[in-house]
Amino acid sequence: MATEEISKPPSLPPYPEMIWSAIVALNETGGSNKTSISKYIESKYGNLPAGHTALLAHHLNRMTDTGELMFWKNNYMKPDPNAPPRRGRGRPPKPKDPLAPPADLAPARPRGRPPKDPNAPPKPVKPKATTAGSGRPRGRPRKMARPTGGITGTPTAASAVPMITGSGRPRGRPPKVKAAAMTEVSVQN
Repeated sequence: MATEEISKPPSLPPYPEMIWSAIVALNETGGSNKTSISKYIESKYGNLPAGHTALLAHHLNRMTDTGELMFWKNNYMKPDPNAPPRRGRGRPPKPKDPLAPPADLAPARPRGRPPKDPNAPPKPVKPKATTAGSGRPRGRPRKMARPTGGITGTPTAASAVPMITGSGRPRGRPPKVKAAAMTEVSVQN
């Protein structure tokens, strides 16, 4: 039994107490960061538990949430009771008006288009507006046949007729010429 009491490490004070004493002892102007607090605790108390870094982080977070410490620019410091509250980045939230009565929320409208009313009168039919145009039909004009006389030739009646049927030439790539017809070339000596 005596050996158990000797090997037992001396009892450590609670973590919030160790953190507070470290911040007071370090007395840095901009506050102390987590590593400097940890190094001070390790140097003063020596034999710390295995999960010291996790315990330190947990207690620092809890102390900042409760307001015992302030966390600013990655440093922990004593809160100043006279200092105005510091704001983070971004737009501040809108102040809530305590005198405003709570708004009665109407039932939410269902999604989508509302159904048609079967008792509603039918809409009047609008007549199509006729445009006083040039008399030409709308859209792209029809293709006309090519003139046969060339550029200097006089236009013929056939060229003024729109191309309804094919031009006589089939569309696409022409078929290959057979090799047999090309080999019958006579050679003279």
